[in-house]
Amino acid sequence: MIRSMTAFASGERATPWGVLSCELRSVNHRFLETGLRLAEELRALEPLLRERVAARVQRGKLDLVLRLRTPDADAGLAVDEARVARLAELARRLDAQFPRLQVEFTTLLQMPGVLQAPHADAEALQVQALELLDQVLDDFVAAREREGTKLVAAIVERVDGIERIAAQVSGLIPAIREGQRAKLAARLAELPHPVDPGRAEQELVLWLQKLDVDEELDRLGSHIAEIRRVLGQSQPAGRRLDFLLQEFNREANTLGSKSVDARTSNAAVELKVLIDQVREQVQNLE
Repeated sequence: MIRSMTAFASGERATPWGVLSCELRSVNHRFLETGLRLAEELRALEPLLRERVAARVQRGKLDLVLRLRTPDADAGLAVDEARVARLAELARRLDAQFPRLQVEFTTLLQMPGVLQAPHADAEALQVQALELLDQVLDDFVAAREREGTKLVAAIVERVDGIERIAAQVSGLIPAIREGQRAKLAARLAELPHPVDPGRAEQELVLWLQKLDVDEELDRLGSHIAEIRRVLGQSQPAGRRLDFLLQEFNREANTLGSKSVDARTSNAAVELKVLIDQVREQVQNLE
C-alpha cells in the first residue's frame, strides 16, 4: 500500500523498573534518516532500534524517543539490616575507645551498602523496549498508510484531470490543422505573384510537422497509464512518481511551445497547474 512520509505514533508499557514510553514521528525526506533519543539504560540498543525501524520504513526523517520514567526517588529503597547490625556491633566494641563518638541517622544511611535501590535488569528491560517499539511501529505504519490513501485519492483526481485535458487537445488537433491550412492559403492568395502549388503544399506540410503534438500526447497517455500502475503497487512509489512527473512536465512544456491556438495554450497551462499539484502530493509519499 502507498504510504505517506508524515506520521506520528506513541505508546507506553509498565515494567518493574518504571514506565517505558515510546514516540515515533516523521516528516518528508529524500532518504531514511533516523534520530534517536534514548534513556541511558537503553543506549546499547541503538543499532538494533535502527535496524527495526529500517525494516519497516524506507524514507523519511524520523525521530524516535524512548524514555523510562522511574518511580519516586525513595520508592523501593531498602535498608540492609544485616549490614546495619554489623555496624552497630562494631560501634559497641569501639565505644570504650571513642566514648563521645556519635553517628547521625542520615550519616549512617550514606555509608556504602546501607541503602539499597533496585537495579533494572538490563536484558529484560531491553526486551520490553523492543516489544514496545514493535507495537508503536505497527501504529506508525498504519497511520502512514491511512494518510497515503488520502494522498493517492488526491493524485488520482488530478491525473484524471490531466487525462481529460489531453483528450480535449487531441480532439482539437484536426480543426487546428485545418485552420492553419486555411490561414496559410489566405496569405498565399494575397501575394502579388502566384506561388507554385506543389511548393506551397510542401512548405505547409513541413510547418504542420513542426506544430505536430501527436507524439507528446501519446507519451502523455503512456505516462498517465504508468502513474496509475505505480499507484496500484504495494511498494514505496515516491521516487518513481517524482521521475514520472518530470516527464509529464516535459510534455506539457513542449505542448505549450508548439501551440498556435489559444485553446491548446490554455490547455498547456492547465496541465502544468495539475502537474504541480500532483508533485506537491507526491513529495509526501514514501
